[in-house]
Amino acid sequence: MIPWLGATPVFPPLARALTEPNGLLAAGGELSPGWLLAAYRRGIFPWFMPGEPILWWSPNPRTVLVPTALHVPRSLAKVLRHRGYAVTFDRAFADVMAGCAAPRDVQGGTWITDEMRAAYGDLHRLGHAHSAECWIDGQLVGGLYGVAIGRMFYGESMFARAPDASKIAFVHLVRWLAGQGFELIDCQMRTDHLARFGASEIDRDDFVARLGILTDRPGLPGPWDYHCDNPGRTR
Repeated sequence: MIPWLGATPVFPPLARALTEPNGLLAAGGELSPGWLLAAYRRGIFPWFMPGEPILWWSPNPRTVLVPTALHVPRSLAKVLRHRGYAVTFDRAFADVMAGCAAPRDVQGGTWITDEMRAAYGDLHRLGHAHSAECWIDGQLVGGLYGVAIGRMFYGESMFARAPDASKIAFVHLVRWLAGQGFELIDCQMRTDHLARFGASEIDRDDFVARLGILTDRPGLPGPWDYHCDNPGRTR
Protein backbone atom coordinates (compact mmCIF):
# COMPACT_ATOMS: atom_id res chain seq x y z
CA MET A 1 0.00 0.00 0.00
CA ILE A 2 1.11 3.57 -0.66
CA PRO A 3 -0.01 6.61 1.33
CA TRP A 4 -2.57 9.15 0.14
CA LEU A 5 -1.08 12.64 0.39
CA GLY A 6 -2.80 15.45 2.27
CA ALA A 7 -3.22 19.14 1.60
CA THR A 8 0.48 20.07 1.77
CA PRO A 9 3.43 18.70 -0.25
CA VAL A 10 4.87 16.45 2.44
CA PHE A 11 6.12 13.19 0.95
CA PRO A 12 6.99 9.95 2.73
CA PRO A 13 10.65 8.87 2.97
CA LEU A 14 11.92 7.54 -0.34
CA ALA A 15 12.88 4.26 1.32
CA ARG A 16 9.15 3.51 1.48
CA ALA A 17 8.82 3.51 -2.31
CA LEU A 18 7.74 0.18 -3.76
CA THR A 19 10.17 -2.07 -5.56
CA GLU A 20 7.35 -3.32 -7.81
CA PRO A 21 6.35 -1.19 -9.59
CA ASN A 22 9.77 0.35 -9.12
CA GLY A 23 9.62 3.66 -7.31
CA LEU A 24 5.90 4.13 -6.72
CA LEU A 25 5.82 6.28 -3.58
CA ALA A 26 2.47 7.97 -3.02
CA ALA A 27 -0.81 9.10 -4.55
CA GLY A 28 -2.92 12.24 -4.39
CA GLY A 29 -1.79 15.80 -3.90
CA GLU A 30 -1.76 18.46 -6.60
CA LEU A 31 0.10 19.44 -9.74
CA SER A 32 0.55 23.05 -8.64
CA PRO A 33 4.01 24.66 -8.95
CA GLY A 34 4.56 24.36 -5.21
CA TRP A 35 3.89 20.64 -5.24
CA LEU A 36 5.96 19.98 -8.35
CA LEU A 37 9.00 21.93 -7.15
CA ALA A 38 8.84 20.28 -3.71
CA ALA A 39 8.71 16.88 -5.38
CA TYR A 40 11.59 17.47 -7.78
CA ARG A 41 13.81 18.79 -5.00
CA ARG A 42 13.33 15.43 -3.25
CA GLY A 43 13.93 13.30 -6.31
CA ILE A 44 10.23 12.62 -6.92
CA PHE A 45 8.21 13.12 -10.10
CA PRO A 46 4.56 12.62 -11.13
CA TRP A 47 3.52 10.02 -13.67
CA PHE A 48 0.02 8.64 -14.14
CA MET A 49 -2.40 7.69 -16.86
CA PRO A 50 -5.80 9.27 -17.58
CA GLY A 51 -8.38 8.12 -15.06
CA GLU A 52 -5.77 7.45 -12.37
CA PRO A 53 -5.05 9.65 -9.35
CA ILE A 54 -1.81 11.62 -9.35
CA LEU A 55 0.96 9.09 -8.70
CA TRP A 56 4.40 10.08 -7.43
CA TRP A 57 7.56 8.09 -8.20
CA SER A 58 11.20 7.81 -7.17
CA PRO A 59 12.76 4.73 -8.80
CA ASN A 60 15.90 2.99 -7.60
CA PRO A 61 18.38 2.95 -9.27
CA ARG A 62 18.09 6.31 -10.99
CA THR A 63 19.32 6.98 -14.53
CA VAL A 64 21.35 10.16 -14.88
CA LEU A 65 23.57 11.89 -17.40
CA VAL A 66 26.55 14.05 -16.49
CA PRO A 67 26.47 16.84 -19.12
CA THR A 68 30.25 16.96 -19.51
CA ALA A 69 30.25 13.21 -20.16
CA LEU A 70 27.81 13.39 -23.09
CA HIS A 71 28.64 10.88 -25.81
CA VAL A 72 27.49 11.78 -29.32
CA PRO A 73 27.29 8.75 -31.62
CA ARG A 74 29.30 9.14 -34.81
CA SER A 75 26.25 9.03 -37.07
CA LEU A 76 24.56 11.81 -35.10
CA ALA A 77 27.74 13.89 -35.05
CA LYS A 78 27.66 13.81 -38.84
CA VAL A 79 24.04 14.96 -38.82
CA LEU A 80 24.91 17.82 -36.47
CA ARG A 81 27.63 19.00 -38.87
CA HIS A 82 25.83 18.67 -42.17
CA ARG A 83 22.06 18.91 -41.78
CA GLY A 84 20.33 22.27 -42.01
CA TYR A 85 18.36 23.06 -38.85
CA ALA A 86 17.89 25.64 -36.11
CA VAL A 87 17.72 25.01 -32.37
CA THR A 88 16.12 27.33 -29.84
CA PHE A 89 15.21 27.19 -26.17
CA ASP A 90 11.92 28.34 -24.62
CA ARG A 91 10.48 29.61 -27.88
CA ALA A 92 7.62 27.11 -28.20
CA PHE A 93 7.12 25.39 -24.86
CA ALA A 94 3.41 24.69 -25.30
CA ASP A 95 3.98 23.31 -28.80
CA VAL A 96 6.75 21.03 -27.55
CA MET A 97 4.50 19.67 -24.82
CA ALA A 98 1.77 19.12 -27.41
CA GLY A 99 4.23 17.20 -29.56
CA CYS A 100 5.31 15.08 -26.61
CA ALA A 101 1.66 14.44 -25.74
CA ALA A 102 0.74 13.17 -29.21
CA PRO A 103 -0.30 9.49 -29.06
CA ARG A 104 2.50 7.09 -29.96
CA ASP A 105 0.68 3.74 -29.97
CA VAL A 106 -2.30 2.20 -31.68
CA GLN A 107 -4.44 2.72 -28.60
CA GLY A 108 -3.79 6.45 -28.80
CA GLY A 109 -2.86 6.78 -25.14
CA THR A 110 -0.62 9.38 -23.52
CA TRP A 111 0.38 10.20 -19.96
CA ILE A 112 0.83 13.90 -20.81
CA THR A 113 -2.77 14.88 -20.17
CA ASP A 114 -4.28 18.35 -20.42
CA GLU A 115 -3.82 18.57 -16.65
CA MET A 116 -0.09 17.85 -16.98
CA ARG A 117 0.28 20.31 -19.85
CA ALA A 118 -1.38 23.05 -17.82
CA ALA A 119 0.75 22.30 -14.75
CA TYR A 120 4.07 22.40 -16.59
CA GLY A 121 2.90 25.43 -18.53
CA ASP A 122 2.55 27.19 -15.18
CA LEU A 123 6.08 26.10 -14.25
CA HIS A 124 7.33 27.44 -17.57
CA ARG A 125 5.72 30.83 -17.02
CA LEU A 126 7.41 30.95 -13.61
CA GLY A 127 10.79 30.25 -15.23
CA HIS A 128 11.28 26.69 -13.93
CA ALA A 129 10.29 24.52 -16.92
CA HIS A 130 12.11 24.76 -20.23
CA SER A 131 11.95 23.47 -23.77
CA ALA A 132 14.50 22.88 -26.51
CA GLU A 133 13.16 23.06 -30.05
CA CYS A 134 14.50 21.82 -33.37
CA TRP A 135 13.32 23.61 -36.52
CA ILE A 136 13.75 22.78 -40.19
CA ASP A 137 12.65 25.35 -42.75
CA GLY A 138 10.81 27.23 -40.03
CA GLN A 139 8.77 24.20 -38.94
CA LEU A 140 8.97 22.67 -35.47
CA VAL A 141 10.11 19.09 -36.07
CA GLY A 142 11.22 17.95 -32.62
CA GLY A 143 12.15 18.90 -29.12
CA LEU A 144 12.07 18.10 -25.45
CA TYR A 145 11.12 19.69 -22.15
CA GLY A 146 12.13 19.45 -18.51
CA VAL A 147 12.51 21.26 -15.21
CA ALA A 148 15.50 23.14 -13.82
CA ILE A 149 16.13 23.87 -10.15
CA GLY A 150 19.44 25.43 -9.19
CA ARG A 151 22.02 23.67 -11.37
CA MET A 152 20.00 20.47 -11.66
CA PHE A 153 17.99 19.58 -14.77
CA TYR A 154 15.20 17.01 -14.84
CA GLY A 155 14.35 15.67 -18.29
CA GLU A 156 10.72 14.80 -18.91
CA SER A 157 9.84 13.91 -22.51
CA MET A 158 10.85 14.42 -26.13
CA PHE A 159 9.31 14.02 -29.57
CA ALA A 160 10.38 14.02 -33.21
CA ARG A 161 8.55 14.54 -36.48
CA ALA A 162 11.73 14.29 -38.56
CA PRO A 163 14.71 11.92 -38.27
CA ASP A 164 17.08 12.85 -35.42
CA ALA A 165 15.17 16.06 -34.59
CA SER A 166 14.78 15.34 -30.87
CA LYS A 167 18.39 14.12 -30.67
CA ILE A 168 19.65 17.36 -32.21
CA ALA A 169 17.74 19.43 -29.66
CA PHE A 170 18.95 17.13 -26.87
CA VAL A 171 22.64 17.47 -27.76
CA HIS A 172 22.41 21.26 -27.98
CA LEU A 173 20.67 21.42 -24.62
CA VAL A 174 23.11 19.10 -22.85
CA ARG A 175 26.13 20.98 -24.17
CA TRP A 176 24.60 24.29 -23.11
CA LEU A 177 23.78 22.95 -19.65
CA ALA A 178 27.39 21.82 -19.26
CA GLY A 179 28.57 25.34 -20.10
CA GLN A 180 26.20 26.80 -17.51
CA GLY A 181 27.51 24.64 -14.68
CA PHE A 182 24.75 22.05 -14.58
CA GLU A 183 26.35 18.87 -13.25
CA LEU A 184 23.55 16.34 -13.53
CA ILE A 185 20.53 15.57 -15.70
CA ASP A 186 17.84 13.30 -14.32
CA CYS A 187 16.74 10.79 -16.96
CA GLN A 188 14.51 8.86 -14.54
CA MET A 189 14.56 5.31 -15.97
CA ARG A 190 17.15 3.55 -18.13
CA THR A 191 16.62 3.15 -21.86
CA ASP A 192 19.05 1.96 -24.52
CA HIS A 193 18.53 5.29 -26.27
CA LEU A 194 19.79 7.26 -23.26
CA ALA A 195 22.61 4.81 -22.59
CA ARG A 196 24.01 5.53 -26.06
CA PHE A 197 24.43 9.17 -24.98
CA GLY A 198 26.34 8.19 -21.84
CA ALA A 199 23.53 7.96 -19.28
CA SER A 200 24.09 5.49 -16.46
CA GLU A 201 22.36 4.24 -13.33
CA ILE A 202 23.25 5.32 -9.80
CA ASP A 203 21.83 4.41 -6.42
CA ARG A 204 18.85 6.54 -5.40
CA ASP A 205 20.56 7.66 -2.19
CA ASP A 206 23.54 8.92 -4.19
CA PHE A 207 21.20 10.68 -6.60
CA VAL A 208 19.31 12.45 -3.79
CA ALA A 209 22.56 13.50 -2.12
CA ARG A 210 23.81 15.09 -5.35
CA LEU A 211 20.59 16.86 -6.21
CA GLY A 212 20.44 18.24 -2.67
CA ILE A 213 23.66 20.12 -3.41
CA LEU A 214 22.82 21.13 -6.97
CA THR A 215 19.31 22.42 -6.29
CA ASP A 216 20.68 24.76 -3.61
CA ARG A 217 22.91 26.56 -6.10
CA PRO A 218 21.76 29.76 -7.82
CA GLY A 219 19.35 28.99 -10.61
CA LEU A 220 18.88 30.32 -14.13
CA PRO A 221 15.24 31.39 -14.36
CA GLY A 222 13.73 31.34 -17.80
CA PRO A 223 13.11 32.07 -20.46
CA TRP A 224 16.48 30.80 -21.63
CA ASP A 225 17.83 32.76 -24.60
CA TYR A 226 19.41 30.35 -27.08
CA HIS A 227 19.32 30.27 -30.86
CA CYS A 228 21.68 28.32 -33.09
CA ASP A 229 21.36 28.11 -36.87
CA ASN A 230 23.11 25.37 -38.79
CA PRO A 231 22.49 25.98 -42.50
CA GLY A 232 24.01 22.60 -43.36
CA ARG A 233 26.95 21.91 -45.59
CA THR A 234 28.29 19.21 -47.81
CA ARG A 235 31.66 17.53 -47.93
